[in-house]
Amino acid sequence: MQFELTKDFIDRLTDIIDRQDSKAAISILDELHSADIAEIYNELNIEQAKFLFLLLDNEKASDVLAEIEEDDREEFLHALPSEVIASHFLEEMDSDDAADVLGDLPEGKKEEVLSHIKDAEQAGDIADLLSYDEDTAGGLMAKELVSVKEEWDVSLCIEELRKQAEDVDEIYNVYVVDEHDRLKGLLPLKKLIISKPDVKVFSISEEVISVTTDIDSEDVANIMRKYDLVVLPVVDTDGKLVGRITIDDIVDVIQEEAEKDYQMASGIVQDVEYSDNIVTQMRGRLPLLLIGLFGGVLGALVLGYYEGDLIKYAGLALFIPLIMAMAGNVGIQASAIVVQGIASKSMGIVSVFSKLTRELWLAFLIGIICSGLIFAYNIIFSDSIALSLTVSIALFSVIIFTTLLGTVIPLMLNKMKIDPALATGPFITTLNDIIGLLLYLVLGRILLPLF
Repeated sequence: MQFELTKDFIDRLTDIIDRQDSKAAISILDELHSADIAEIYNELNIEQAKFLFLLLDNEKASDVLAEIEEDDREEFLHALPSEVIASHFLEEMDSDDAADVLGDLPEGKKEEVLSHIKDAEQAGDIADLLSYDEDTAGGLMAKELVSVKEEWDVSLCIEELRKQAEDVDEIYNVYVVDEHDRLKGLLPLKKLIISKPDVKVFSISEEVISVTTDIDSEDVANIMRKYDLVVLPVVDTDGKLVGRITIDDIVDVIQEEAEKDYQMASGIVQDVEYSDNIVTQMRGRLPLLLIGLFGGVLGALVLGYYEGDLIKYAGLALFIPLIMAMAGNVGIQASAIVVQGIASKSMGIVSVFSKLTRELWLAFLIGIICSGLIFAYNIIFSDSIALSLTVSIALFSVIIFTTLLGTVIPLMLNKMKIDPALATGPFITTLNDIIGLLLYLVLGRILLPLF
């Protein structure tokens, strides 16, 4: 049954903690999944959380710690002695989770915690992972895996598998390496089980897709998605097998990228969390808002320049909100589709021209429908044929032009190695508003005198 966090549950749990009733607390925690306990942590203060954590066995405590949000985890770890972090949490963790936890700590405490880990090999693995950028394959990988030599036979492989499996939570494949630990292939468990004991590994191993430690985490996610992989081996520059990345780590990467793109589309230029201080949040929000402010001033200048036309043709001003709204919305829709194609790698070099053509045809149809509807409205409720035609022609032109702009700008940003998600936020909206307004007033000045 799925756990649901309620106020009554929190009230009952905090009462148990306040009474220091360890037995009652343990009976509750034993029934909960690690992810559920991590969710409870967000509702407790540091001392309450510490009381619960120290009641958990080391394995479950380490699982819970890995599930907690980074900011909360960092705050909690600062309240614990280094030896407790090492013995109660890290020694039961996979190397990648342990590196993530230690990465939240200051350099001095990081080294202190490592010195308290009893297993020297584990401490070395964690220290090695900490040397990689967290946004690369090296920063995502875990050291725990099962590897066998290519000259071994199946019976020896199975024997070695039993020895190594104790340190690996999930075994998907056995990796085949040469005498220098260079990755040569992989051996699915099914093939290993059904093969005869005296068969050599090199004769039954399969081709393997791998990545190097310095590849970007987003590229790792795209590779695993493209080839439908649940685990991906990682090699160093010499081709030596150094770790593996599992699908759960990639899910986290995808979520982080989605959150980043959502924030970018909302006009937030850097990664911020709800718990960040006001200054950090302001730095993330203010830059694109200032662009919007500047755009508003430009819009006012455009209106000022065409003030005479607006006085002469007062009806023209009534449709300015309509034109600006349509310009922004059409541009956002076009850019959102292009950004989606770039992110999913479904838009290749050849498809760029066809995508542009398709968007223009779509804009043509949308323009015909929308301008036709506004023409019908003006004919019914206005006695000016000239204004009706001018507004309809201008709206059609604005839709075509802003669609073109919304399609091209993300492609240009991507070519310049700038996150194209920027093109779905206030930047593109403001730009489309100004250009749409300018185009409308220019066409109004040209067309109205003709009718």
